[in-house]
Formats: sequence, C-alpha cells, structure tokens
Amino acid sequence: MAKSSFEYVKKFELDDTLLPDTWIIVRLDGKCFHKFSEDHNFMKPNDIRALKLMNYAAYQVLKDFNDVCLGYGQSDEYSFIFKKNTTLYKRRAAKLLTTINSKFSSSYVYYWSKFFGTQALQYPPVFDGRIVLYPSEANVIDYLKWRQADVHINNLYNTAFWTLVLQGKLSPAQAEKRLCGTVSADKNEILFKEFNLNYNKEKEIFKRGSLLLRQPVKMDESGAVISAIVDIHDDMLKEKFWVKYENLLDTKGKNKLPIYEGPLTDIIDEQIPLPQKE
Repeated sequence: MAKSSFEYVKKFELDDTLLPDTWIIVRLDGKCFHKFSEDHNFMKPNDIRALKLMNYAAYQVLKDFNDVCLGYGQSDEYSFIFKKNTTLYKRRAAKLLTTINSKFSSSYVYYWSKFFGTQALQYPPVFDGRIVLYPSEANVIDYLKWRQADVHINNLYNTAFWTLVLQGKLSPAQAEKRLCGTVSADKNEILFKEFNLNYNKEKEIFKRGSLLLRQPVKMDESGAVISAIVDIHDDMLKEKFWVKYENLLDTKGKNKLPIYEGPLTDIIDEQIPLPQKE
C-alpha cells in the first residue's frame, strides 16, 4: 500500500492501551443535569420516566456489546463493567469510552419519546465519561457498593428535601436549612412523623438504583429458558446478594446465575420471542 509523505503525523498519537488483566469500568455522568431536569419538568424527587429511559439506553449498550457484563445506574449516571479479559478495540481507552458514551447518549435521545410521549426534548443531553481500572473482583464489588451507597444518601436527602418543599410548603432555602446537620435517622423521622411517609416503602429503583445483567429467564410455563438482559434493584450492600450472585463476576466462563424470579419488566418482555403461529 502506498504511503503519503504526510503519514508521519501518526507518530503524535498516544498509545492509550489499558492495562491487561484488570476490570475496565466506564462511568458516564450527565452534564448540567440539574438544569436539564428543570427544563424538561422532571418530577421531584424522582421521575420514573427519566430513570426508565436511562435504563433503556443502558440496555442498548449491553445489547450491542457482549463484553459489557454489567451496567449499574442511578440518577443521571451509569457505570458499565467490562469482562476482565476483554480485548474489545484492543483495550484502547479512547475507543472504549467514546463508543460506549456515543451509544448511550444517542439511545437516550432516540428513545426519549418512548418514555416521555409527546413531551418534546428541548435540546440534546450531554454525558461526560471516565474510565477506571480495578485489579480485583473485590475492588469491583466495593465499587458497586460505593455507587449504591451514594444512591441511598442522595435519595434520602432529596426525598426529605422535596417533601418539605412540595408538601411542607417550605422554600428551597428553608428546606436546606432544616436538613442541615441531620443524619439518616433524622430525615426518616421528619418524613414519617410530619408527613406519614415511610421511606422504606419507596420504590426500590429510587432507593437502590438499577443493575443490568444477563440472567436465565423462563419464557413461559413450559420451562423453556433464554438468556436475557434483566434489570433488577436489589440491595448490593448486603452479603446475601453476593451469595445469590456468587458467579456474577466469574472470569472463567462458568457464569451460572440463578434463574430470574422477579417481575416481567419491559426490558425483559422485549427479549422474549413471540409464540410461533401454527
């Protein structure tokens, strides 16, 4: 193949190959999503439409990239965990980050109307991204626990804050002052005693975030099973979750997970083949 005299410029490109034998996590975060949510009238403290759209965009990522074994999302962020032995794009950081971000962001825009109906998207959202490498399975588990702990802290605060504003008729500044210095028990007490709201009964997706993974799913009463991407909202801070999903991060190809026993969500239902017409 002929080479031009200009090809020397390729020497300026940096080698961004990621370390081998490490877990690659791509985390995307919404940029200026506080303003984005206000401009699009998201319900406070949580808008189930927005959360389901985030999950659906993440589902598109897992559908297209088999090397992504897990996705975990909450609020305006999503983390994608690659198999430890992935060689996708020769483990080039820029390729992995930009491709995942592009697929997620474009899916968010493309499927907006699926969840928001006729409400128009005023302008495209922006997601920034980063890549973090972890050497061990224990590090990845702690990473997931860290992100889920963040959900609990933020959602409890936001639930208390917006309840004080929307039901307690406080101004945002007054609500912020009321919650200043409070701990979790204080916020729970405010919600229960003043507004008869039991935080423990809030939707799990609000309190736990969403974990996307591939799991065996029964198609029908015949017992036929398919492998499907499922969306669950379990408590990963408890050890019983990791006992149940002990092979979740298996790197030896023996990833045998229990059969899914949860509700038939829209994401799962979409993957179950329609019955053949006779």
